[in-house]
Formats: sequence, structure tokens, C-alpha cells
Amino acid sequence: MSKRSILHMFDPMPNNSPFDVNMALDAGFDVLMPYAGVKLENIQGLTQDVIFSRGPAGVKKTAIFIGGRDIGLAIEMLEACKPAMVKPFEVSVLADPSGAFTTAAALVACVEKALLDKHGKTLKECKALVFGATGPVGTATGVIASLQGARTVLVDHLSLDSAADVAKQYNRRFGSTLEAAVAKNDEEKAALLADADIVFCTAKAGVRVLNASVLAQASQLKVAGDVNAVPPSGIEGINVKDFAEPLREASQTNAVGVGALAVGNVKYQLQQMLLKTLLESKEPVFLDFREAFVKARSLV
Repeated sequence: MSKRSILHMFDPMPNNSPFDVNMALDAGFDVLMPYAGVKLENIQGLTQDVIFSRGPAGVKKTAIFIGGRDIGLAIEMLEACKPAMVKPFEVSVLADPSGAFTTAAALVACVEKALLDKHGKTLKECKALVFGATGPVGTATGVIASLQGARTVLVDHLSLDSAADVAKQYNRRFGSTLEAAVAKNDEEKAALLADADIVFCTAKAGVRVLNASVLAQASQLKVAGDVNAVPPSGIEGINVKDFAEPLREASQTNAVGVGALAVGNVKYQLQQMLLKTLLESKEPVFLDFREAFVKARSLV
């Protein structure tokens, strides 16, 4: 009897994400096993229960998915899986907490493509601001952009210390060069935008972060990307389906916008691709935002 494919879903939150469950089933896994409230110290034992129960043939149809909301913890859990495995009992692992890694990878890849096509620029030549930067998608977006060479600033709407703490933590962890800023009002936002080439908006759904009056002062802006699909948009003048369309509120700069559904389409394809990689790879793979970004570039 052939063995069924199984995805074990480790999540430190009280429940697993229905989004991730749906995506995993659609990617082709036969059986999903969700685990809620998982702690870092549980990973070794859980991983060894996963690998030693199926035999060498069974582990090729077995994989681990790591969710949650803390991207640092997700990386630590992924790394903790590796030493728990013993050849030939090894399985593939994907970390994508709150979909942050695939969403951020899709967002940066879409903006990078628009930047090159419309302005002939690369990320290395640009300064980028990330609004909503201390959430999981914002932080992952900042790290990816920074590692690709952009001068990247994490912007918090309340506290410079909060942004600085996140920047310090992830610079130490990943070797990025994130900077920090605070923008509590339109005047402070306009001041930050004065020399920015790129804006990533990853703030809470339904919150307008940048309005027309602020964007009108962004004389250097080239590309703005928004992941908010719930009205109002995070950035005024971007429609959810826009991909490198003129940013209506900053037309004097020739800036273009990338909307939430354009990003979401790439994110959906990307997560499906990574989940299928867990099923199809002949050798065990360990996937996080870095591999996600490489794949996202191939989709835009």
C-alpha cells in the first residue's frame, strides 16, 4: 500500500491558520495534522516523532509547515528542526508565519519589477520606507529589501524605539542594515518621503496611511506598493489590481503603484509553489523568506 502524503503544521498560536490549511490541501497533501500552542522546546521531539514513524520511503511524502505570527520564532523553529533529523530520516520544512514570508517576498518582487520596468532602477539604487514595519509582513519586507541592497527604513506610527528595536534585532539575525523612523502625522510622513524612492505599505487592513496631500510632496517617489485590500487602501490613488500603473496622487513624479490584489496573486502562486516543493523535492529542503523571494522573482 502506497503511503499518503502528510503535512505536519506546527503553530505557536492557539489555532492554525485556515488560510494555510486550505493552501496545503490545494497543493496536494493528502493529510494535514495541525498542532497549536507549539513551543520552541517542543520542536525536537515533534520532529523526531514525524521522521521516525514512516521509514525512509515515508519521509519522502512527509513535510513540516511552521506558522504563527512571530517571524523570528518561526526561523528559530525551522532551524531547530534541522539537528533533530538523522539521515536518511529527513523531511522538508517551510516557515511562513501569518503568510508573512510569501506576502513580503511577493510585494518586494512586484515593486522591484515595476521599478526596473518603469524607471530603469534597481533596489540597490534606492531608498525604501516600510510603513506598518513592526508587523510580521512589514518586518519581513524590510529585511528582504535591505538584503537586496536598498537603504531601508522601518517606520512606526507611534514609537521610534519600537522601530529601532525591530531593526536592531533583525539586523543582528540576518545581516541586514535596517534603519528606524517614526511618523506620527502627515508632516512627519511628508518629511520622510522627501527623499524616498520606494514606499511599502504593510499596515493594518482598512487604514489609510498615505493620503493625497502627503503623496503630492513626494518628489522623488518612483514606486509605491500596498498590501491592504480592505477599503480604504493604505495608499491613496492605488487600486487593488494595479501593477505598475501611474500613482494618481503623485503624477508629477511619474511614480507607479502596485495594488494588493496584484501582490496577492503572486503571493498565492508563490505559497502554492513552495508547498508543492515540499512534496516534490527529492532531497529535503528548508524554506523561508530568502527562498520565497527567489521564487517570487520568477513569477512576476
